Amino acid sequence: MTSVNDNNQEIQRMNNAINQMIANELNVRVEQVTAAVTLLDDGNTVPFIARYRKEVTNGLDDTQLRNLESRLGYLRELDDRRQVILKSITEQGKLTAQLEAAILSADSKTRLEDLYLPYKQKRRTKGRLRLKQGLNLWLIHYGSNHRANQRLQQHTT
Repeated sequence: MTSVNDNNQEIQRMNNAINQMIANELNVRVEQVTAAVTLLDDGNTVPFIARYRKEVTNGLDDTQLRNLESRLGYLRELDDRRQVILKSITEQGKLTAQLEAAILSADSKTRLEDLYLPYKQKRRTKGRLRLKQGLNLWLIHYGSNHRANQRLQQHTT
């Protein structure tokens, strides 16, 4: 039960951090951002909020709401990607405190992906799977014998 509470607290903390960041960028109060985010999450559209819910958002206009909506989407995607990257690197056993701090402080998707690039898993192709299974030695041996047999056949004919 405590893990559910811990998870909810973490989500709430991240939402508060996102709301604070957006408020700073738009030069508005956090309460305005929180109210607008709640309305957007409830399925209301930007024109509806701008026209009929001005009292809830304390006067945010259409432009501010559109900027808020796009920035909110970007920051949520960034946070989701951050969590996936942290999980992946942790599963590989390569997460250090310094790397974790750098990932948590990344402020753009580009920076986040740059940090993840050395740890990113390669695509699992059939060739890579066979190499992992040790068939590369067999291929090297077969390939060299095959070429030698071809040369021998060329010289004998």
